[in-house]
Amino acid sequence: MKEFSLLTLAIKNLKRKSFRTGILVFSIALLVSILVFGLSFITSVSSSIKRASGRLGADLLVVPVGARGFAEEVLLETTVKSFYMDKSIVERVKKIEGIEAVTYQTYLTTIFGVCCDVPEAKVVAFNQDTDFIVRPWLEKTLGRRLEKGEAIVGYESFLNIGLGLMEIDTTLFGTMFKIIGSLEKSGTGLDNAIFLSEENIEEIIRQGKSVLKPEQVSVIFTKVKRGYDPYKVGRDIEGEIIEVDVVARSDIGKDILRTLKDINQIFSITIVLASMLSVFLAWAIFSAIVNERLREIGIMRAIGAKESHIVRLFFTEVFTLGAIGSLVGIGLGIYLFISLSKGFTLLKNISAKITIAEQTGISLVAFTVGTMICVLGALLPIYRLKKIEPFIAIKEV
Repeated sequence: MKEFSLLTLAIKNLKRKSFRTGILVFSIALLVSILVFGLSFITSVSSSIKRASGRLGADLLVVPVGARGFAEEVLLETTVKSFYMDKSIVERVKKIEGIEAVTYQTYLTTIFGVCCDVPEAKVVAFNQDTDFIVRPWLEKTLGRRLEKGEAIVGYESFLNIGLGLMEIDTTLFGTMFKIIGSLEKSGTGLDNAIFLSEENIEEIIRQGKSVLKPEQVSVIFTKVKRGYDPYKVGRDIEGEIIEVDVVARSDIGKDILRTLKDINQIFSITIVLASMLSVFLAWAIFSAIVNERLREIGIMRAIGAKESHIVRLFFTEVFTLGAIGSLVGIGLGIYLFISLSKGFTLLKNISAKITIAEQTGISLVAFTVGTMICVLGALLPIYRLKKIEPFIAIKEV
């Protein structure tokens, strides 16, 4: 004989009106799926920008005047940009008070079939003696410096440029390079780059396949000494060197985050309105359920069921219904996010990712919201149920 429990009785009761139950489950699932999709979108973008900023390793970025946005795009997004300033600026930045360390990178753009054997990609040339941006990944992955004629690709580039093999000879700007592997994922736009040492620049310029001129760099990365305010040091750099703009690490992606805040507000209003609608729907459905089952409840009370038994039975039905709708909604929301995120330019450009911990947290929030909507909608009908006298309930039906 099948064991009796409140849960099995609740499921049996819900099955008695399967269409009505399905409508409420469907509405909860839709609301929860929107919540999961929206939170996943916002969390993936904001977390990716914060991770990229945190892993950069520099307090200030010094770029040519007017290239502030380009630098952010290169560091955060998958876009390919080239911008240059005179290399002598590196020495001038070093002399600014509060600067602890300085390194620089030079960005080049590949053109498939013209200068290079790979599809359009950004190539990053860096100084291995002063570098503190790429070196931590390079030491972990390769365990040694890059030799002249060697290149290593970012985590995403390995698939994006279709190399297909870990070690392969390829032509970059008319110069033969050996791709010797891929770096560990960093969560920044540099995951989509090809890295080579600065000592190859002279040969690249000599081949004439790049717009780069001698003694040019793209970005200067600086570390600020302990106790110095990065913003003040940045203002001092801009005051002393009029040819540059300075971007503080904490300001990277600020425009994107500001736009995201507006999207978040619109999304929050939509969710609140949809939640209120779902609460009213739950209230209407559970009011109908209580009215239909007055005689049944009266009989149960007359044969000895306590008020607490009836309330627990109804709350079990409410929770079961909310839980099923929430679980379906969580699955649907994750599927929509994974499927549709490939079509959003913002998500593609910044390689936005969401961690398992973040997705789990979002799912728990969505489950709680979906279930609570059912509980809130059912509170008034269940409260009315508690006040009904058993014999009156039997007589009135």
